[in-house]
This record gives sequence, structure tokens and C-alpha cells, in this order.
Amino acid sequence: MKVILLERVERLGAIGDVVSVKDGFARNFLLPRSKALRANSANLKVFETQRSEIEARNTRAAQAAAKAGEKLDGTSYIMIRQAGETGQLYGSVSGRDVADAVNAEGGKIDRAMVVLDKPIKTLGVHPVKVRLHAEVTVTVNINIARSADEAERQAKGENVIASQFEEDRASDAQAAADILEGGAGSHEMSARDD
Repeated sequence: MKVILLERVERLGAIGDVVSVKDGFARNFLLPRSKALRANSANLKVFETQRSEIEARNTRAAQAAAKAGEKLDGTSYIMIRQAGETGQLYGSVSGRDVADAVNAEGGKIDRAMVVLDKPIKTLGVHPVKVRLHAEVTVTVNINIARSADEAERQAKGENVIASQFEEDRASDAQAAADILEGGAGSHEMSARDD
């Protein structure tokens, strides 16, 4: 199906472009959301008469999104989740979770604005893109941790999983050194030898 774009659509075109798309994409996404019109002679005439108005409306929307994006860009949000010893989450963090975290802190985004290539499944600080408008994208940082203390350590740049393994290795080495030095059980063995 051929459509006339009423706003910039990523990987498709800019305002006024006549593009060919699959019927389902046009019927289910572009047309209901007023992102496009069917490309026929009547709609082409209507678009040409309203082109300046449509472009002005799009420019205003982009400016409003840019203003909102200034407050949002680079902000950090903490999410407390359960995870295993290796840092794998029990479950995952989706776009809806990110939107809920941002909205809880006073931001105003929709889950459809969150751009995640794949769900987040590990602890750590993850940069996430938020598309406020077709021409305005900002990045927020999502700090996923098991506790507030761990989130604070991660925010300072510490890799909590690596440091946890290092602490475990050090305590295991100390326990092995205690045993070799004659720690637990060595006095009982010398009493039996006599």
C-alpha cells in the first residue's frame, strides 16, 4: 500500500514522502496513529494544501519534546530486583518497567517511547534510549541492583559482581591458609598420636 507520511518515521521517510509499505503496517500502525494518509489523488491534494500546517505542528511537537528531553537526558533511575550470584536477574527489565521507573520519579513517558533492543537481564548500570519524538531521542541510565547499598556502589562505578567474587575468593584463601597453619582439628590429631 502506498501512503503519504504526515511525520518522520524511522527507516521509512520524512514528512510528505510517498512510500510503499505492507498493508498490515499501514492499517494497524500508520493510519490509526495519524502518521500517514493513503496515497490517492484526493489525499495528495489535501496534503499539499495543509503541508505548511502539518510541518509547523510537527516542529512544535519536536520543540516540546526537546524541552522535555533536556530534563530527562542523562538522568539515573534505580530499580531493585532479585538476582542470582552471577548477576543474572530472576526475570528481566522491559520497556514498561523503565517507563514506570521514570514516571515514578516525575518524568512523563510512555512505554512505547522506550527503545530496548532486548530486555535487560543482568545487574548493573544500563543506558536506555527514550524516543520522545521521531526527531528527539534521549538516554537515561537504569541502575539495576539487589539492594540500595549495591545500587550506590554501582553508581560509583564498582562492579559488584566482580568484587563479590573477589571477596569470596579472598575468604576461601584465608580459610585454606588457616587449615594449613594448623587451624581446626590439628590439636586433636596431635593428642591421638601420643
